Amino acid sequence: MNGYGSSDDHQPVTWLRGQPIYAVHLLVLGFVGSMILTTILRFAGGGQVLDSLIFLSTPVLGGEVWRVLTYGLVNDPSLWFVIRMLMLVWFGRELERFFGRMVFLRFYAGLYLFMPLMFTLMGLWRPTLLAGESGGFALFVAFATLYPNVAMIFNILAKWAAAILVGIYTLMALSSRDWVQLASLWVAVGYGYAFVRYEQGHFRLPNFRPAGRSKPKGSFSPDLRPKKAVTVKSAGGNSMVEIDAVLDKIAQSGIGSLTAQERAKLDAAREDLRRKSGRS
Repeated sequence: MNGYGSSDDHQPVTWLRGQPIYAVHLLVLGFVGSMILTTILRFAGGGQVLDSLIFLSTPVLGGEVWRVLTYGLVNDPSLWFVIRMLMLVWFGRELERFFGRMVFLRFYAGLYLFMPLMFTLMGLWRPTLLAGESGGFALFVAFATLYPNVAMIFNILAKWAAAILVGIYTLMALSSRDWVQLASLWVAVGYGYAFVRYEQGHFRLPNFRPAGRSKPKGSFSPDLRPKKAVTVKSAGGNSMVEIDAVLDKIAQSGIGSLTAQERAKLDAAREDLRRKSGRS
């Protein structure tokens, strides 16, 4: 339960046959639908339609700015597409559970838009191309930043797996002198790492608001009246019946099925037991 919020923003969007459905699952469903549509258009000879959707720096600089938004809709069927979708589900789901739905969607929207904008700037130097969903590796870097000591395949810690992959991809780009690939790799790595560290509160963005223009928080007349303390009902007495019901629900449907109120009751019971054990 450590690190998982109890608000509605951390809960699944819906449930399907007892399985939680998060926003990341809906994203994957949309990309799979775009892959099917891409296949149909390729088969029907609609390659020109797809060519007008992918990102190309030269047309974008010429005014075809819609390509910045539509490049992710052109997904040809391949094994790499399956791997990217698996990475999006596995790592995106953990990020959404930890930070909440809105923070995760803000992270992914920034990643989706940041890459073509960077490629547009690089297009001033040399033409660049971008097509299909390409944020899976940045999601893995963000996951490894959030959970660095989680064991991955062959019991390799997530932080070392991320370092190894970044090193291999860097050497591959250097050996082929693919500076565009090298830049996109390190931008994705930096974005995934920086976003997680920012949300964890390890650094803040600079504040460009002019000094003296706004009053500091709390500058208005303070209310010095004593406020009533918010107390949480102890887990003893009649509330044990509610805790038993929550535990039964976890046993039947898993901890992900709990509502925000039920999680709050469970947290209160855990703190109460911790205080009692500390006294003894």
